Amino acid sequence: MILIQNSLGKIGASVLGLLASIGRVTLFTLAALSHVLRAPFYIREFWTALIRIGWLSLPVVGLTALFTGGALALQIYAGGGRFNAEALMPQIVAVGMVRELGPVLVGLMIAARVTSSIAAEIATMKVTEQIDALVTLSTDPMKYLVVPRVLAALLVVPCLVGVGDLIGIAGGWSVATGSLDFNSATYLRNTVTFLEPLDIVSSLVKGCAFGGIAALMGCYFGMNSGRGAQGVGKATETSVVAASVLILAANFVLTGVFFSL
Repeated sequence: MILIQNSLGKIGASVLGLLASIGRVTLFTLAALSHVLRAPFYIREFWTALIRIGWLSLPVVGLTALFTGGALALQIYAGGGRFNAEALMPQIVAVGMVRELGPVLVGLMIAARVTSSIAAEIATMKVTEQIDALVTLSTDPMKYLVVPRVLAALLVVPCLVGVGDLIGIAGGWSVATGSLDFNSATYLRNTVTFLEPLDIVSSLVKGCAFGGIAALMGCYFGMNSGRGAQGVGKATETSVVAASVLILAANFVLTGVFFSL
């Protein structure tokens, strides 16, 4: 009986801790969004974040999308051959990349590269008391550190998703025309005619949501990191895990909203 009570107590404590964490993240998100439209605006920090999140992420996003599109084309061709449906490969590659694989892979790459970088940077600033120095200089850390990064991610990650979608489709096209004897003009025509505006809109909206999640998780865990090198490492690790899980959960919700109507 005591063992059962202890087990239930641990489960209850875990649930309460999870709910408390969700509440803290929610309040942090609302505070960050409330500062977006209020002065002052740190334009230099914003442009720096745009370059770091957008431009410097292009190589990893492009390579990931290129190889994924090529592998997807090979898999669909091999699987479709069992049902004599190889001709549908261009349409399936396009829909798969634009609706799901493009946004999700870009979001996860941003979580791996940007979220970890933001968390480590802000956590190091906290450990070295640079955030306390900002407060001493009457500079709001939320305005100076969080808002530029979140706003930059909200704006630039949809662009990365669009580029990733195009490169992924190009990867499928290159494999289809170079190895599988598809006609280039027919492949491109089938891709363009099969995609619908809702597919593209959903992809870009997912990119915006995933970018916001990635930046917010990096900022939140960086601002709430523990002291010392161990605290920085823990904040970086936890931020990437949280961002990745939330991106996959958000993808499920957004897919249901867009395509279950």
